[in-house]
Amino acid sequence: MTFGSGESDERIFLILAAAERLKQKNADIIREVTGQGYMVIVITTNQPSAILRRTYMQNGIDLTKIYCIDAITKYALGSVPEGVEQTTFISNPANLTDMGIAVTEVLHARRDEKTCILFDSISTMLIYLPSVNISKFIHFVTNKLRLLDVSGIFLAVEEGLDPMMLSQLTTFVDRVIR
Repeated sequence: MTFGSGESDERIFLILAAAERLKQKNADIIREVTGQGYMVIVITTNQPSAILRRTYMQNGIDLTKIYCIDAITKYALGSVPEGVEQTTFISNPANLTDMGIAVTEVLHARRDEKTCILFDSISTMLIYLPSVNISKFIHFVTNKLRLLDVSGIFLAVEEGLDPMMLSQLTTFVDRVIR
């Protein structure tokens, strides 16, 4: 997956993976994207950022190229761990307002860097929100990415999306990868 190179202007992807491969798929994507020189902003509603960072370290990924917007740790623990760098904590995965603000702030702070957003995962958000709210939020984010000329990857469980939501998400992205 190469962003906006050659004749292709593809920058926004929906990647569908089997449930049991989702965590490793996340690490594989991060390795590939950071290998292309991108700073990656990981928006996580699936795994706490500490767990993801451990996975990334085990996969030889440079953690200085990762910034996390973590929507699960504060929800699970009731508080924010101290001394965590390169991370913004959101109160819970249903708080789309704070998530949108965090995305905007981090993109603004990194506007001079080659940046990509990885959203992990759309499927997990379905536990907390109706699909129509998630679709509206993803539509907002994809348009923000296009306007700012930022690349984006949305990760979901292959069989975890209803057909209506999948068709909507397909129209928001440049390519669906299975």
